[in-house]
Amino acid sequence: MKLFKIVFGLIFVLFSYFQFNDPDSGIWIFTYSIAALACYMSIRELWPSWVFYSMTAGYLVAAILQWPPAFEGIFFGEAQMRSLNIELARESLGLGICAVVMAVLGKWG
Repeated sequence: MKLFKIVFGLIFVLFSYFQFNDPDSGIWIFTYSIAALACYMSIRELWPSWVFYSMTAGYLVAAILQWPPAFEGIFFGEAQMRSLNIELARESLGLGICAVVMAVLGKWG
């Protein structure tokens, strides 16, 4: 389980780094940095499980609200944004990943 926490902590730091060129980078850097912090706090066992469940709920609600009005795919092979719907889908997927990891940390962390 510790390896899971370390890997996802590093993934969330990497996600934060990739946001520097985004027009709304502050929001996303904060979002992924908090997820990375949660992984660290779970490794150190400094937060109770209800904190991770609360974060799960927050990320899940945000992922649902971020879902695009018309799904056009995610297009992993391209870095640039071809349409707003693709960007919204990517953001929603990132929030969904955060929600799943927070749920795992709450349950088995």
